This record gives sequence, structure tokens and C-alpha cells, in this order.
Amino acid sequence: MSKQRLSKVLAAAGVASRRACEELIFSGVVKVNEEVVKIPQTLVDPLVDKLSVRDQPVKPKEDKVYYLLNKPRGFVCSTKGNSQSKLVLDLFKDEGHRLFTVGRLDKDTQGLLIVTNDGHFANQVIHPSSNIQKEYLVKTNEEVSHEHLVAISNGTLVEGVYVKPIRVEKVRRGTIKVVIGEGKKREVRMLLDAAGLKVEELIRIRVGELILGDLPVGTWRHLTEKEKKLLFAK
Repeated sequence: MSKQRLSKVLAAAGVASRRACEELIFSGVVKVNEEVVKIPQTLVDPLVDKLSVRDQPVKPKEDKVYYLLNKPRGFVCSTKGNSQSKLVLDLFKDEGHRLFTVGRLDKDTQGLLIVTNDGHFANQVIHPSSNIQKEYLVKTNEEVSHEHLVAISNGTLVEGVYVKPIRVEKVRRGTIKVVIGEGKKREVRMLLDAAGLKVEELIRIRVGELILGDLPVGTWRHLTEKEKKLLFAK
């Protein structure tokens, strides 16, 4: 987040009106990083600088943001990694928000991933009661037969729970589409493994009625209000 005027940051955080915040600053009760500041035009970064009014900390009001990312393979959905890890959130490091992914895609899976700083929204999306479907495009190592489709449709045991996909459809020789419900960890991979197929490429192409479309791999864009509603469309 770029630096902003101190008076503007205080007003945005709900301390008081812009004019009243300026008066507070002039009166010497506002501190930036433990030092009194009396100039309203002082530039501060609300996500980095420690602000207080009458020694009471001021928490910045952060705008809610919603991104649609075409996650590349090799990136992990975690807030912490090691020297060997490439984090999805590193793709957003210049955005200046405390972000997290809505659900997860494993390291070797690419495709539609929502990234936000809105915890309430994220919980709505991932909660089982929302019944949001996820659709994957799966490329395998051999031609998919009718027997394979039947085996996938019959389901398998994942994390101690027997799961079955909502729909399985052959697209071409070695490619199928799989639609699942709640989504257990590595569910699609385990469904194909149980059918004797090896996954060579796995791409999530839809969540709810939100479609990945032609967004290039590794790039992201803001979600529109209409697209946010598509997640919950039945």
C-alpha cells in the first residue's frame, strides 16, 4: 500500500472526520512509531507504521479486495514457506494487503483460485452448506475408457470418507471433466488413481458458476460484484 496523509489514514480508520483528525494531530496527541507528529500531511503507511491517538493504537480500515487467479503449477497455498517453496501470495506482494487463498489447490494443480482479505466471504465460499461445485479439467496418461468413467463415477475413499463426483464427462481421448462438491484434499487425483489412471495435468476451471476463462496462467484480476454472486448461483 502506498503512503498516505496521516489525517486521511486516521479518518479512514474511523477515528474522526478528516478535519477533526487534523485538530487531533495539531494538539499533539497523535503518535507515529511512538513519536508525536503534529503535521497532518505527514506520509505514513498504515500497514507498516504504528499509529496511536492518546496512546490508543489505531488499526487501519482495510478495503476488501477479491482477486481471481489462474494459479500456476509449483506454487503452494500457504502464508508461510521455506527457501524451496513458491507461494501463491508472492504473486500479490505489491498489492499491499494481508491476503489469503479461499480454499487450496495443491502444488501441482493449476487453475481458478480466489484470493482475498475478506474472511467472512471466504468462509461463505468454503462452508459445506454453500454447496458450491468445483469443476476440473484432467489430462491423463492414456485414453479414458467407459470402464474408467464408471470407476471414477463410483467414487473412492478419501480421508476416511467415501466420496463420489457429481459428474464425470469425457472431453477427448485422454481428457475428462470432473465436477465435485465439497472437495476433500487431493480428491480428484485419488478418484482417478482408484480408476487406474495417472493424472498428468489438473486444472480447476470453475467454482460455482464462476469460470476461469482465458486468464493467462500466473496472472490475476479483480473479481466484479457480478462474479462474486456467480460463486453462489445454483
